[in-house]
Amino acid sequence: MREQQIVAIANQKGGVGKTTTAVNLAAALAQSGRPTILVDLDPQGNASTGLGISTDQREYTVYDLLTGDAGLLQAAVDTDIQNLSVVPATSDLASADVELSQTPDRTRLLTKQLSLAPAGTIVLIDCPPALGLLTVNAMVAATSVLVPLQAEFYALEGLSQLLGTVKQVRQGANPALRINGILLTMSDYRNNLSQQVEADARETLGDLVYPTVIPRNVRVSEAPSHAQPVLTYDPQSKGSVAYRQFAKEFCDRLNLVTEDA
Repeated sequence: MREQQIVAIANQKGGVGKTTTAVNLAAALAQSGRPTILVDLDPQGNASTGLGISTDQREYTVYDLLTGDAGLLQAAVDTDIQNLSVVPATSDLASADVELSQTPDRTRLLTKQLSLAPAGTIVLIDCPPALGLLTVNAMVAATSVLVPLQAEFYALEGLSQLLGTVKQVRQGANPALRINGILLTMSDYRNNLSQQVEADARETLGDLVYPTVIPRNVRVSEAPSHAQPVLTYDPQSKGSVAYRQFAKEFCDRLNLVTEDA
């Protein structure tokens, strides 16, 4: 196991279940006994809200990490889930690409901060739906990239652009970066299209695609409005079962030992 496990959850296409995956993977890891920090790098701040972090709890945010005005542990806010904290985001982050574009070493603003995570802690980064400076910062800081991929017609289109960005980062600022895997989300097996997209993804990407597929599930959709991951909102739902199984596979890929949730 590497000393640091920092996983960027990225897809430049919106609406693919990226934040839902970040929140529920973080919750599943924490529930299984693994200390976890979720860094909300999306200016919409949905991961923060989805974990019950109100705006008045966001004294320090990920923007303060980028500017050096706060450290990782100073900015991290405990959630109601044991072992899970989140570095929240606010709308201030929306202008970060422009404001930080002239900063020296601007692609490494997160690297030093996240490397200070306590030993044994998994750091997950919920990236914005764009391949700008924020996402590049996440990839430069990360040890691997997890790509949620919606089971829809255009799912594989655009993936090559994301993989190209990963390749560029590997050739430059972070040679150790790798693809953790592809997670198929929002799948509906009653729909032939979902089955075809999964078959195409597995044929094209092989073992990169996780065995577990996250189903389209009403409880997963409802949970954010209650400021909870689906794992606490409805622990027995199909979505919760799938995310717990995925978390086990995720740990296997990272060579981590984790208790059953």
